[in-house]
Amino acid sequence: MHDIVDLESRGIPGVGVASSEFVVAAEMQAKSLGMDPAMVFVAHPIQDRSDDELRALADAALPGILRRLVAG
Repeated sequence: MHDIVDLESRGIPGVGVASSEFVVAAEMQAKSLGMDPAMVFVAHPIQDRSDDELRALADAALPGILRRLVAG
């Protein structure tokens, strides 16, 4: 969250990506930092996934990431 907030504060568009387990934590941290950065959440968990599964998650998340970057 801090990285996305830092980028946004410098006028550099960014989109945070995290697993769905962290939706509430991301909202709380963004609020405490006084920002509302664009976020995309992927299915949780990610740590035990194969490379192919991670690629599929990334491919599925890409349209949402691009939409948020362009809308920014």
